Amino acid sequence: METLDKFDLAILNELQNDGRLTNAELASRVGLSAAPCWRRVRALEEAGFITGYRAELNRDKIGLGVLAFVRLDAERNSGDVLRQMEAAIQKIPEIVSCHYISGSGTFELQVVCPDLGEFSRFAREVLINLPNVKDLHTSFSLGEVKAASALPLGHLLSKSVNTAAARKT
Repeated sequence: METLDKFDLAILNELQNDGRLTNAELASRVGLSAAPCWRRVRALEEAGFITGYRAELNRDKIGLGVLAFVRLDAERNSGDVLRQMEAAIQKIPEIVSCHYISGSGTFELQVVCPDLGEFSRFAREVLINLPNVKDLHTSFSLGEVKAASALPLGHLLSKSVNTAAARKT
């Protein structure tokens, strides 16, 4: 599956908005019958466009009121050392996101904790003791303006239309 057509894009869009849709509901929304819709969903999964399905939880409702953005500075940026850091970071459930970053710092983490006291303990006992950590810098979320998990697909729609037009010529 190299290119996505309008039906594939519609399927991706609908499933991002509601991953619990039945195949019949999904097929109806995207303008396909059930069998072709099911085949397309499976093809999108197998090609890696759809990587999973999960419930989105309300962080505050489950008692994780603190969201911290932590920039970790590594002592050295060599392959083996960074792989050790990555492996350690991946094992820590309070770290919900980790990115390599440009500029100052090596990693940018999103960390959730019940409260500031627990974050302080976590930073002193866990984060600063990760392998190869030289320093850490923290900013706290004061309120969430937008936290979309759905990815924009508009750029693929224009590409899909251009590919379809090229095939006709």
